[in-house]
Amino acid sequence: MSKTNMKFCNSYFLVDPTKASFLDLLLLLFSSNLTSARFIDSPPDTLKGFRRSFASRWILALAIFLQKVLMLLSKPFAFIGQKLTYWLNLLTANGGFFNLILNLMSGKLVKPDKSSATYTSFIGCSDRRIELDEKINVGSIEYKSMLSIMASKISYESKPYITSVVKNTWKMDLVGNYDFYNAFQESKLTQAFVFKTSSTNPDLIVVSFRGTEPFEAADWCTDLDLSWYEMKNVGKVHAGFSRALGLQKDGWPKENISLLHQYAYYTIRQMLRDKLGRNKNLKYILTGHSLGGALAALFPAILAIHGEDELLDKLEGIYTFGQPRVGDEDFGEFMKGVVKKHGIEYERFVYNNDVVPRVPFDDKYLFSYKHYGPCNSFNSLYKGKVREDAPNANYFNLLWLIPQLLTGLWEFIRSFILQFWKGDEYKENWLMRFVRVVGIVFPGGSNHFPFDYVNSTRLGGLVRPPPTTTPEDKLALIA
Repeated sequence: MSKTNMKFCNSYFLVDPTKASFLDLLLLLFSSNLTSARFIDSPPDTLKGFRRSFASRWILALAIFLQKVLMLLSKPFAFIGQKLTYWLNLLTANGGFFNLILNLMSGKLVKPDKSSATYTSFIGCSDRRIELDEKINVGSIEYKSMLSIMASKISYESKPYITSVVKNTWKMDLVGNYDFYNAFQESKLTQAFVFKTSSTNPDLIVVSFRGTEPFEAADWCTDLDLSWYEMKNVGKVHAGFSRALGLQKDGWPKENISLLHQYAYYTIRQMLRDKLGRNKNLKYILTGHSLGGALAALFPAILAIHGEDELLDKLEGIYTFGQPRVGDEDFGEFMKGVVKKHGIEYERFVYNNDVVPRVPFDDKYLFSYKHYGPCNSFNSLYKGKVREDAPNANYFNLLWLIPQLLTGLWEFIRSFILQFWKGDEYKENWLMRFVRVVGIVFPGGSNHFPFDYVNSTRLGGLVRPPPTTTPEDKLALIA
């Protein structure tokens, strides 16, 4: 029985892992009667379709189980991440392991300052490149793709680090660096920064959302959440991503003026209104990696719901990397209409066996999560092709297991030869090589790191359809 009054949506399916015991998950596999399940909030009519599918119950039980494990391990997970990141910065500050030993013995040990502009995140330690590729023509889709992945990559860093890179390395103007409030988790869990490409294209603003942090359990729980809201004339939309973007407990009011908290959608929309109001030639792009990509893909949908046609007309493109699915097929059709109407370039990049773009699952009985728009799919040679979607759509397919394992082994070998093949800037450090080993044990695990997405935008020979005017035309031309 539904326990929530959801006036802003037609239907909903909300899961609360904290209310589910491990016994509940076991019983879920054998019982199709879910109307009394304490960890599920959904109208009875919605649950009727759910009862018919064991596969749906298995997927739901697995997702809740993984979320519960992550919640149990959240503190040690974060502790390990902090210590490991500090150790990596300690090595860098002292010039490597052997210099660290010498400095320690001579009393000259250099301790990294966590508040400095040089202290780097775990993601940043795996790929220390911050320079833009000057060989790519400014203004092209390739340039905006490269700029977007670099912005997505440094979004994982601290505010001083981001400020230094944008101003000193890229010679661009930082507009804002934000920590946004999540009304449902009652904490600041969403981050984004905004900059203006003044040195290359003075009429372009880039909004970059931070993605899933490797040691942040709450981010992974958001990715694994199968909850959704179904909005009239829009379709089903992922609940976790909606909440991260700024959904209120009464839905999506057109205006939200809060003196206590900043919410991602409302704050960024107001910033864009102000900037566009002062400069009529200004346009902007949205970008993000992982969870950040989902927020970038969802942002224009809420603009469309609120009738923000002027802002949508100024949206030049959406560039996402390793983006999870955001909504169902109806939502996809709604977004295709938005993209077509406002001439928005939507570029979704998927590298090889990256697991995140393949979740939440596309289950026809209940979840039916689907991507909208074509996919720029890259293989382990960084050769790309525009497809309707990446191969092996739901990831957990035994037929793909051996090819995934072999690809993981090849990528580990490639980490030692890529610099000789493509140049020194593509050299992988020992941390990234360790991640490649993890990618052999957990196929596709290493493929989600920004390193391969940066390489894809710089090395990728993407076979594109001829220039077209709509996403539908693009899909029609996909071989």
